[in-house]
Amino acid sequence: MTTQPLKPHQTPKLHAQTQYWRVCQLEELFALPFLDLVFRAAQVHREHFNSREIQLSSLLSIKTGGCPENCAYCPQSAHHNTGVAKEELLSVAYIVEKAKIAKSRGATRFCMGAAWRGPKPRDIEKVSAIIRAVKDLGLETCGTFGLLDEGMAEELKAAGLDYYNHNLDTAPEKYNDIVSTRKHEDRLETLGRVRKAGLKVCCGGIIGMNESRKERAGLIASLANLDPQPESVPINQLVKVAGTPLENAESLDWTEFVRTIAVARIAMPNSYVRLSAGRKNLDEAAQALCFLAGANSIFYGDKLLVTANPEEDGDRLLMDKLDLVAESFQAA
Repeated sequence: MTTQPLKPHQTPKLHAQTQYWRVCQLEELFALPFLDLVFRAAQVHREHFNSREIQLSSLLSIKTGGCPENCAYCPQSAHHNTGVAKEELLSVAYIVEKAKIAKSRGATRFCMGAAWRGPKPRDIEKVSAIIRAVKDLGLETCGTFGLLDEGMAEELKAAGLDYYNHNLDTAPEKYNDIVSTRKHEDRLETLGRVRKAGLKVCCGGIIGMNESRKERAGLIASLANLDPQPESVPINQLVKVAGTPLENAESLDWTEFVRTIAVARIAMPNSYVRLSAGRKNLDEAAQALCFLAGANSIFYGDKLLVTANPEEDGDRLLMDKLDLVAESFQAA
């Protein structure tokens, strides 16, 4: 069997959004026979990416706990009794050491999360110093710091930030069931500021929060109809944490997760689709089907903020079994 030759890393050219996706269209994709849907998504993936390459990102919580938002899924919310303690911002030196380890293990992007509703000006000054230090290691940088005020995205861009993560979480009509301390429109406003500053957008959502399939389609529609579409789309499966309102949510069947990956790939052909939180709940076969359906990025490391992730050695073994390789990155 022949395989595609490996090519140097290059982000696919991001085209302006050319198709407006209606929720009913995406519901029709979800309803396709499972293998037909996966096959169609695999075809789309191969038209836009090298199907053997997986982009590896590493995620570190640089400021944990005490978030004033009341997101029903989040163990870091101050509204929920989950045993996650409020901590101060980590030191630059500590973060740099973690970034060095991530790079040595093959990660090309270092993602940093802070449990804020949104940063204050003094926080932007501190995280800018962190971003500069990580960028100097030759890594892509990504930050998720909450809602941004006017001018903050430009400061982060000037510090060397490549991506800003700001998830839409769920469908617009489901949003108020998940969080009441902010609005869906608040998320869109920050995404607009991120785009205006020239940052790349990392934007996805969480499934398995007792939403309907129509609402899963609504989430994908919200993401796919951003103009331009996000460069990176993390698809999270709910990690049920004791003490959160969703600790007893109904478990999502693995086939529905694969379907969601496939629909995201078809609707956003140029985006990196990342297997994110909840991947530890998928066995190797289910993950393999996700890669076949168009997932081409994973969070790589034993921990995601405060929840567990598959061990790095296990990820490497699985990639070897599937003849997948880590995508390389050449810093500009």
